[in-house]
Amino acid sequence: MDQLTSAVTPAATLGYGQPIGGICQTAFVVRDINAAIDHFIRDCGAGPFFLLPHFLTEGQVYRGTPSTADVAIAMGFAGHMQIELIQPLDDNPSVYRETIEARGHGFHHVGIACRDVDAALPGYLQRGYTMAFRAPVPTGGAVAYLEGGHDGAPGFVELIPATPDMDRHFTAMWQASRGWDGSDPVRPFL
Repeated sequence: MDQLTSAVTPAATLGYGQPIGGICQTAFVVRDINAAIDHFIRDCGAGPFFLLPHFLTEGQVYRGTPSTADVAIAMGFAGHMQIELIQPLDDNPSVYRETIEARGHGFHHVGIACRDVDAALPGYLQRGYTMAFRAPVPTGGAVAYLEGGHDGAPGFVELIPATPDMDRHFTAMWQASRGWDGSDPVRPFL
């Protein structure tokens, strides 16, 4: 076993049932976040969605350079899987903009919940991944977007710090989805 074992291997679950060390999120870059929310609610049975109209945090680093890309983010659940929708709000270079330019809108990344992102990184880097983006998040710690791997992953892998605050926020969103009756489909981000 490598350094991945202690930082990522599923040994516990988050409050909404996903294992720490497993996929907790599937994300898509979208042209219009409101239209995408409508699609996921109407056609996929996900929701409600929690919308953050602007996410531009200090300390973003895109491919080794400070980044000022602003995005809108919406998160909702389909069962135990969190769906993240991301709409770039400017033309600044970012992992989101480059995906749209290379492949168009659609699948972007899977999110892996990690006890310690920094401890998990060496194992991913040894397996051929490279760092594309890093940004602090309001729930504590910083996410890391990785690309590649020896087999060439189809999208990015986002390592998400499984802090108590992250677990509390994501679990509250999941609880809102349980037995949801369709009312109040778009809510402020928790």
